[in-house]
Amino acid sequence: MIFSTLEHILTHISFSMVSIVITLHLITLLGNEVVGLYYSFEKGMIITFFCITGLLITRWIYWKHFPLSDLYESLIFLSWSFYIIHMILYFKKQKNNLSAITAPSALFTQSFATSGLLTEMHQSAILVPALQSQWLMMHVSMMVLGYASLLCGSLLSIALLILTFQKDIIRIFDKRKFLVTEAFFFGEIQYMNQKDNILKSASPLYIRNYYRSQLIEQLDHWSYRVISLGFIFLTIGILSGAVWANEAWGSYWNWDPKETWAFITWTIFAIYLHIRTNKNSRNSHSAIVAFIGFLIIWICYFGVNLLGIGLHSYGSFTLTLN
Repeated sequence: MIFSTLEHILTHISFSMVSIVITLHLITLLGNEVVGLYYSFEKGMIITFFCITGLLITRWIYWKHFPLSDLYESLIFLSWSFYIIHMILYFKKQKNNLSAITAPSALFTQSFATSGLLTEMHQSAILVPALQSQWLMMHVSMMVLGYASLLCGSLLSIALLILTFQKDIIRIFDKRKFLVTEAFFFGEIQYMNQKDNILKSASPLYIRNYYRSQLIEQLDHWSYRVISLGFIFLTIGILSGAVWANEAWGSYWNWDPKETWAFITWTIFAIYLHIRTNKNSRNSHSAIVAFIGFLIIWICYFGVNLLGIGLHSYGSFTLTLN
């Protein structure tokens, strides 16, 4: 009774904190000079993280199994994984730029999990025989950690892709403007170029392009590192799942919809890592693959559960609309 009450309290506190933190996050994005609100936002993220950690531990003690038996618990664990990634980047001093991507991932995942849409799944139940195994913690935790890392890394790559696209558009626009100017004002072009070389270093546009290039390099660096970590988690999760499947169903691989889409996800990000090792390839090429992988992950993690078929159908759910 005590743990059940504590679970409800932590759920309501975490949802309330998410609402406050989302509001602070939007304000900090709109007003860059509000430093106090940014630190309040980070404190709110830390408080929410501890609330989710307490919620997971409470469910673990109360229901006597690792809290990854259904979609609701896996969503809570997914948001907890997003918070971990956000904290790592925060303490690595990658604050303003990358937190704008990692923080919403954690907040919106948790807000969906703790909202009224999954009320039927908030109450855990006795595990089905297939889940009554020590492999539950190993397999599912590695898969969810892999999903979280790959999703965050893919979002960083998508941001890189958007900035690269904007940079290319600006470069094309400037080139066309230069050609038009050269055609009509050929006599004055040398003087303008000399003046431009003098003022270029002090130009706000030049400074903006410099910081945009620095941000693109930073996004590329961290997206590669986070996706590489997620790929390792995903590989361990798939291998441990194969061993568990052999114990539970007598076969290492059954081409279940969840297994098939997990293999597709693994293949997509293996292609991403292969492209990243090619020094002649542009960053945007790997970012496009990461964007495809981002969509595939949600099909694998969330879309397959909507079907409610296959050997992983115990993770399916029905939305409750009031």
